[in-house]
Amino acid sequence: MSATDTPHSRPSGTTHEVTNQPPPLTGHDAADDPVLIDGVRREGADWYLDDLHRLGRRAGSEEVQRWADEANRHEPVLRTHDRYGHRVDEVDFHPSYHSLMDVAIGEGLGGAPWADARPGAHVARAAGFMVWSGTEAGHGCPVSMTYAAVPALRNSPALAKVYEPLLTSRVYDAGLRTPATKRGLLAGMGMTEKQGGTDVRANTTVAAEQPDGTWRLRGHKWFTSAPMNDLFLVLAQAPGGLSCFLVPRVLPDGGRNTFRIQRLKDKLGNRSNASGEPEFDDTVAWLVGDEGRGVRTIIEMVTMTRLDCVLGSAAGMRAALAQATHHARHRTVFGARLVEQPLMRNVLADLGLESEAATTLALRLAGATDRAQRGDAQERAFLRLATAIGKYWVCKRQPAAVAEALECLGGNGYDEASGMPRLYREAPLNGIWEGSGNVNALDMLRALTREPESLQAFRTEVEAAAGADGRLDAAWRELQGEFVLTEDAPLRARRVIERAALVLQGSLLVRHAPHAVADAFCASRLAGDRGLAFGTLPAGADFTALLERLPV
Repeated sequence: MSATDTPHSRPSGTTHEVTNQPPPLTGHDAADDPVLIDGVRREGADWYLDDLHRLGRRAGSEEVQRWADEANRHEPVLRTHDRYGHRVDEVDFHPSYHSLMDVAIGEGLGGAPWADARPGAHVARAAGFMVWSGTEAGHGCPVSMTYAAVPALRNSPALAKVYEPLLTSRVYDAGLRTPATKRGLLAGMGMTEKQGGTDVRANTTVAAEQPDGTWRLRGHKWFTSAPMNDLFLVLAQAPGGLSCFLVPRVLPDGGRNTFRIQRLKDKLGNRSNASGEPEFDDTVAWLVGDEGRGVRTIIEMVTMTRLDCVLGSAAGMRAALAQATHHARHRTVFGARLVEQPLMRNVLADLGLESEAATTLALRLAGATDRAQRGDAQERAFLRLATAIGKYWVCKRQPAAVAEALECLGGNGYDEASGMPRLYREAPLNGIWEGSGNVNALDMLRALTREPESLQAFRTEVEAAAGADGRLDAAWRELQGEFVLTEDAPLRARRVIERAALVLQGSLLVRHAPHAVADAFCASRLAGDRGLAFGTLPAGADFTALLERLPV
């Protein structure tokens, strides 16, 4: 440095010149992913691809990303009373939340598939749900429950006749009004109570039948998401046992039903979505299904929301991977782009492999759902086992995958402005919602015990790839031995369901993915040629081919 070349003589503002930072990930098609597109085609919804790309471009826009940020920064606010002291139990949301909901319902991501006769309607909805919820996951909760409520409500045809046309509407009509006067309705679910949690048979909410055929409920639910919705399916103890009931927030005559929201939960993530504790006190309800068979009735709703947990977790992994990939493609370190650095290539390829396996399984479940609704008994049997397996494993993998993707951005990923902390806080939710890991592992055991046809359907699915990869064949032989239910089956249920998920994903990838993907998956996940963290794929993996599969 010369005598005249001092820091004080340099042009003002030099230290604020921004270099080597990636541009914002906006203005892209969030559906531009070969794994997603191939899955939609394979599962029978290729007619939806133009709409999916249109939705993807909107999801990738700067405007929608701003909506997502605002909906989480400006959280729902509970108003229990109006200024005069009247009980109102309203939840206020930022306008950006309503914008997200308007698109979601308008695009048919709520109950619309149940009114769509086209084969693949549920697959189309699943793909759209993945693309849209990858941008902002919280508002997906009321969307998901509205989708899931329809098959359960059909257990009471008279109620379904009244409410189903509005639950399948593509109109988002916010606000509490008489249901019949609205252009669209949203549904929720109330199962858990403070003293029982997962053990819903310990519920203390009681139901008493009235002379007019309605019921009156009294009790307190512990964790009810989207308490601002129009209708709820809830469990309560009737004289004949635990039963399922329909509870509208507004009664057919326009009067407010008793639905006291005691508080909103202060949650780890999912901040844009309200979750609360409603109290029932002489609350009007209608029986759904048979008295005493509440779990069997509401389980149809639970099964559909478990599907959405798999879809949502796959979407969350994919969104985090897209951010990591974008950063690595634009960031330079040690004289080369980050994506060209050997170790980062291993990390991204491994994350891509996890994401592809999750997305492929999620869309397979959506395809089975579509075909089961059209009368395919084999697919229905497959779903009974595969939904629990997929829910357990894909939701378990999301937190680890998102954490690794966040690390790819370094300190930039730890900053709220990147959006990665929101994805990270959201990641554990689906593993808890609609049954934790233990619940799904034990549900797998119940299916193996009570519904042997589900194991046969699972066997048929896995063995469709028989002989194509020796590592998959060996893993399947081992797993069949683990399926033998000895006395210690509950103790090792997690080990079995994890292996079942990997074998199922391996079979799907061997049949449907490029050879490089299937080979790397079987080597690392089934044959164990990897470490315990992401980025430990064997050196023989085809990294170039794997990286070509990454989204965006």
